[in-house]
Amino acid sequence: MTKTILGLSGSLRRASFNSGLLRAAADVAPEGVTIQIGSIREVPLYDGDLEAASGLPTAVRELQSQLGAADALLLVTPEYNNGIPGVLKNAIDWLSRGEGLGLFVGKPVAVIGASPGGFGTILAQNHWLPVLRTLKTDLWTQGRLMVSRAESLFDDQGNLTDERTRESLRKYLGGFASGL
Repeated sequence: MTKTILGLSGSLRRASFNSGLLRAAADVAPEGVTIQIGSIREVPLYDGDLEAASGLPTAVRELQSQLGAADALLLVTPEYNNGIPGVLKNAIDWLSRGEGLGLFVGKPVAVIGASPGGFGTILAQNHWLPVLRTLKTDLWTQGRLMVSRAESLFDDQGNLTDERTRESLRKYLGGFASGL
């Protein structure tokens, strides 16, 4: 039986290291696992007035549907100013609205990320902990993957070119998927 992991990149940049890391994850997913790449690009800034007037935006409903159908969630997070990216946090906030909150409860979640800095995305990953606890997710903590000095590991289009990092990603995903 195939398991599905919804993957979300927290970067909108065309040649994003994190979007490239997510694409690489889809390429190296273990046998029997599919990583569906979702998009946060069309998710508007959260606005309670918009929600009250129109309900959930189409992009949010689509992501909620994908999250509901997925066996797990993979967040691929950049680190901006030592924290989580606003666009990804905004998308998660929207996703948790209405019946979406229940989609997170008990959902296995893993967090990885790539950064040009020397410490990878350690602070952003730690910053996600209270958010994921509040949503009552089943946070996978048996491994960590923080890709440092990403500019030397990805090409100009944001594709992962480093075989050692690809192998680390393969092992990480194997560990995460083994519990699904």
